[in-house]
Amino acid sequence: MLSRPRHGGNLSWAARFASCPAGSLLDFSASINPLGPPLAVLTAIEAAFTHLSHYPDPDYDQLRQAIALHHDIAPEWVLPGNGSAELLTLAGRTFASLDYTHLVTPAFGDYGRSWRGTGAQLNQIPWTVGSPWPWHVLNPNANHKCGLILNNPHNPSGTLLSRREVIQLLPAYQWVLLDEAFMDFLPPSEQQSLIADLLQFPNLIILRSLTKFYSLPGLRIGYALAHPDLLTQWRHWRDPWPVNVLAEAAAIASVQATAFQAQTWQWLPRQRQVLFNQLHSLPGLTPLPSTANFLLVKTACSATQLQQALLKNARILIRDCLSFPELGDRFFRVAVRSEKDNQQLVTALQQLLST
Repeated sequence: MLSRPRHGGNLSWAARFASCPAGSLLDFSASINPLGPPLAVLTAIEAAFTHLSHYPDPDYDQLRQAIALHHDIAPEWVLPGNGSAELLTLAGRTFASLDYTHLVTPAFGDYGRSWRGTGAQLNQIPWTVGSPWPWHVLNPNANHKCGLILNNPHNPSGTLLSRREVIQLLPAYQWVLLDEAFMDFLPPSEQQSLIADLLQFPNLIILRSLTKFYSLPGLRIGYALAHPDLLTQWRHWRDPWPVNVLAEAAAIASVQATAFQAQTWQWLPRQRQVLFNQLHSLPGLTPLPSTANFLLVKTACSATQLQQALLKNARILIRDCLSFPELGDRFFRVAVRSEKDNQQLVTALQQLLST
């Protein structure tokens, strides 16, 4: 019996299940930008090969300066990490001093992993996807030290939270972790980021990922934006050199890839809407509106059986939602890929659902 993956993009598991090479699979389970990596990033990685015989800069000065310039903040407010997973583990250690942390569920599973690993307490607030966001219940007990985790745009639904609503919550919490891993997929005029508000709220921690937007999940690179005092503490806690020289070079080139960013903002809305309409036209499928590069889809049949049939019959991998207990076997998630790939998915689903 093959153990089921808890994240998308587990091609090894899918290849074993489908009895085919991993390279022959069409992966809709990981929400990665199909336009990347940018050519400038690949060039930067190749140029960095000559640095493999040296340790990375332990302070990551160049990388921090590049990210700081990208967001118009001071470098002292930037801490690069080995993907969001490492930074979440550090955040869990900070939040462990609190009485509990509010978390609206369903939610990204690594929050629970990080908090459990550090002994931090989570207070889960169930939310029905597609309904209004439960702002009214996100009020901490005044007699407790409380934290809050928010994911914007929300994973797995793609719901975009209002910056104004989030700001109103900040003074009530000891610490607020705002995961903006998918915010890059919105054009600047539509983003609801709180990066510009960091100086006003020293209790705010923002996480960003470079792996999804720039198609670099294999390099594991993300960063935290927060008050320098907190980031200094995190640096003392963690292992040295968490970001390798190839990831460092790729990250610097990524945040400078302005043409690629504009290309993605032009491409994504149309392809997402086309895929939404096509899925909506299939019997038994109800996709939810999304502002990210993925769609959460409610299904009248078993999502697990649908996933398995797609693997066996079409070598297509979709993300089941069994790792989100609130969603269970009646939802699946798909990335927005190229027009050709999206059509291949829709055709395969149409054939399965019409039989």
